[in-house]
Parts: sequence; structure tokens; C-alpha cells
Amino acid sequence: MIILGIDPGLASTGYGVVAHSGARLVALDGGVVETRAGVAQELRLAEIHNAVEALIEEHDPGAIALEQLYFGHNARTAFAVGQARGVAMLAAGQRGLRCFSYTPQQVKSAVCGSGSAQKDQVARMVRALLGLAEPPASDHAADALAVAICHANRTPLELALGVGGQP
Repeated sequence: MIILGIDPGLASTGYGVVAHSGARLVALDGGVVETRAGVAQELRLAEIHNAVEALIEEHDPGAIALEQLYFGHNARTAFAVGQARGVAMLAAGQRGLRCFSYTPQQVKSAVCGSGSAQKDQVARMVRALLGLAEPPASDHAADALAVAICHANRTPLELALGVGGQP
């Protein structure tokens, strides 16, 4: 199964594509869709949507895994992230792909064994789990690959029962 992981954001949306075959995980792609500040928000969202559509077309994933919103202290940022998340879900929905959502703590726990792991630890574990020669180019790409890994490691029973990972 091929999984497209998304770390949504208006300025930077990370993506990671992981193939899951038996017990083995392989990174197929990873990077960041960056949009420029000062450009109308609807145009930035269209750019993210188009990029996710292109990734779906190129890799033909069986599922999309997204990081859930973390509100923190800045509601304005949370709304922008939510909109970016929404256009990624729209691209998936237009292709009939199911989306699964994971909290940052679930992702960190699945990849590092601790829900409070730091960003550099996540990047190191993503590199190790996927056998990458170099760590991912950015935190956003590392996070997106981690989201895909988190989904790949969910048990078939959990997925069948709909436990965790719901949009």
C-alpha cells in the first residue's frame, strides 16, 4: 500500500510518500509545497490543492494520512493550517481516497516511542525507519513522512474498526 502523508500549513505543506509492503517501509517521495506570503490566500490554497492532486496522480496512494490541527496559542495560524488541511482533504475526496488523521502526539509516539519527542528526534527516526541516506530536507517533510509511517503502522484491525486515525 502507498500512503501519502501530509503536514498541512499555508506557508509550507510537507508531504511524504511511503510504500508499505509487509513489514517493510520505503520512502518514495518527500518535500514541501511552499506558498508565498503576500499572495491572496485563495491562490495559496489553490496551489496546495493542485500540488496534492499532482502527488495523488503521480503516486496513486491507497490512503491519505494528515496531521491533525494543533491550536496552541495562535488561532489565526490554526485557521490557516485548517484551511490547508481542508484543501488536501478535498483533493483526496475528489479521487475517492480515504483520509486518516493523527495528532502530533500519536505521530511522535508511533515514530519515536514518545509523544513528546522533539523535531530533530522525529527527523532522525524517520531517516532510520525508512533507511534514508540523509535526513529529510525540512521539518515539514520529516513530519509528513512520520505521519505516513504512523498510518502504515496502524494495525489492520484498528483500521477495520475505525479506532483512531479518523478525520
